[in-house]
Amino acid sequence: MPLFFRKRKPSGEARKRLEYQMCLAKEAGADDILDISKCELSEIPFGAFATCKVLQKKVLIVHTNHLTSLLPKSCSLLSLATIKVLDLHDNQLTALPDDIGQLTALQVLNVERNQLTYLPRSIGNLIQLQTLNVKDNRLKELPDTLGELRSLRTLDISESEIQRLPQMLAHVRTLETLSLDASSMVYPPQEVCGAGTEAIQQFLCKASGLEYYPPSQYLLPVLEQDGAENSWDSPSGPTDSFSSEEVEWQNRFSDYEKRKEQKMLEKLEFERRLELGQREHAQLLQQSNSQKDEILQTVKEEQSRLEQGLSERQRFLDAERHRLQEQLKQTEQNVSNRIQKLLQENQRQKKSSEILKSLENERIRMEQLMSITQEETENLRRREIASAMQQMLTESCNSRLIQMACETQRQNLVQQACSSMAEMDERFQQILSWQQMDQNKAISQILQESAMQKAAFEALQVKKDLMHRQIRKQIKLIETELLQLTQLELKRKSLDTEALQEMISEQRWVLSSLLQQLLKEKTQREEELREILTELEAKSETKQENYWLIQYQRLLNQKPLSLKLQEEGLERQLVALLVELSAEHYLPIFAHHRISLDMLSQMGPGDLAKVGVSEAGLRHQILRRAQELLDATGARPELLKPPQGEVLPTAPEELPEAVRPSAPRAELEAQTSECVVCLEREAQMIFLNCGHVCCCQQCCQPLRTCPLCRQDIAQRLRLYHSR
Repeated sequence: MPLFFRKRKPSGEARKRLEYQMCLAKEAGADDILDISKCELSEIPFGAFATCKVLQKKVLIVHTNHLTSLLPKSCSLLSLATIKVLDLHDNQLTALPDDIGQLTALQVLNVERNQLTYLPRSIGNLIQLQTLNVKDNRLKELPDTLGELRSLRTLDISESEIQRLPQMLAHVRTLETLSLDASSMVYPPQEVCGAGTEAIQQFLCKASGLEYYPPSQYLLPVLEQDGAENSWDSPSGPTDSFSSEEVEWQNRFSDYEKRKEQKMLEKLEFERRLELGQREHAQLLQQSNSQKDEILQTVKEEQSRLEQGLSERQRFLDAERHRLQEQLKQTEQNVSNRIQKLLQENQRQKKSSEILKSLENERIRMEQLMSITQEETENLRRREIASAMQQMLTESCNSRLIQMACETQRQNLVQQACSSMAEMDERFQQILSWQQMDQNKAISQILQESAMQKAAFEALQVKKDLMHRQIRKQIKLIETELLQLTQLELKRKSLDTEALQEMISEQRWVLSSLLQQLLKEKTQREEELREILTELEAKSETKQENYWLIQYQRLLNQKPLSLKLQEEGLERQLVALLVELSAEHYLPIFAHHRISLDMLSQMGPGDLAKVGVSEAGLRHQILRRAQELLDATGARPELLKPPQGEVLPTAPEELPEAVRPSAPRAELEAQTSECVVCLEREAQMIFLNCGHVCCCQQCCQPLRTCPLCRQDIAQRLRLYHSR
């Protein structure tokens, strides 16, 4: 049974019946009966107790309701002290009050078809009780106090779970009728119970050691007591009851006829008013239904309009989401293509490094560089070489100073904001003067100190080295691709899409591995250049004066490979074509076979493969670009020949980009990403091995794991954005 339940509310008809019966019981000259049956009550109302107490009601009929207890709160059984008949059948009572013995005037108690599990012991105090009906309940035993019911004539305990009768029942000498289920009885035995009430009483009297007498010998006092009570209840008193009995009955009968006629009229009037009220209620209900239909129609139209708007909005959002997904897929496809090209370029660079090593023949060139002739010593341009060395050292120093100043400016931004502009100008002027003094002093020292000449030569050697430059360019491209992949991954997370996530992670891992490999190759190449420098220093045992100045001048006057190949007869536009396609490592092969644009127009991909061009895509691009150049020149074949008498520059020219990215340069330069930790500064650090670019330099210092993928950080690499 639940702890909390909701009381069942009676219907309108039940409430009207209850009000009618209560009014009927309170009228003057009403019967001693209070009938509130079939009113759907969950508890007896307080007004019923008050009516029984004040009007001295003798019959209380409460059957066919939903009662779970006889007494509500704040009510007492003493209010029913005058009740002789209490009818409670067809309810949901689980127990009778423990003090039910206070109803000493009670003669009939009917609790049939309830849910009683026991009878209180105080029921033995009902000395005037003549009829007790507990049929169809959940009783398992009867209390011994039933033997004290001296006036009990009828007892019905059938359709219950009782199997034994108390021996004290033998003391009830007035019992005429005992109804029970003989088949389920244990005590008395079934054959005794099946023989009838008299056999049961004889068995119980014999078991109790009493002599059995028929009930007729004990009923006379009970009947006399009932007659005496009726006499005392009459208005004329007990002395003249027999003399005025006939007149009293006639008066009562006439009064009863009058009351009956009056009740009939009142009933007709009540029915008329009830019918009128029902008509009014039907009209109100009809109006309410019409208004409800109108409101429902309005709500339905509003709901349909809202649903239409929501469906349109949903379609718009779906289309927008589909468009964003298509853009993401296109971006991912572009990134995948760029990564594939980078991987192909890496393979080409590996092959080109081998070709360059075999063609340059650095050992022979270094031995030639170590031999300094007297003519070169006389033609040494000391002042120009010193200025070039000073410029090289200044550029290297300035780049370091710019990086250090950038870091210092980021860390001390708040302190510098508080300082005045005058102080900053004064300090800047002082730094410029110091820098000018240092520059003049450096020029004079470069002419004298061999160590500074050696440092300038080393810086120019690294700058001039083609392999080192190609490695730097590839590292820069991979850093840009990693930055774009990180931005794409963050955008995908913000859109809450998981498609192609594994492909992005795989591409990022490939780029990270390639970046680590290029960093190792860069370090290895720098070690090789330092070994060459060490070997040069070891072989300069003569300590010749201005040795490093002469070596710097030779390296400065050295012509690029493209100029040498042009002097050998290779067409300038063909050289530019190979440089544009990042295939400059094939220039020696084209020069060796004396291939021109006209020859390319007659060759196929198989011919280029036989010559030594291994990449299939590159072969098709070379042939296509050569055909475009021939179509563009048309009737001007002189454009394909190098101009006569052209003065070649002595200073080295910067080679074009080794690898051209598939995306536009403006797009690459515009790619910026904010730090995922502070959300203020740009992301400047690459985390290896995962390859994410997601933190600035200040926030990455305390980190041990990547904020995006939670992997351990094995190496941090600073990313410098081009402005």
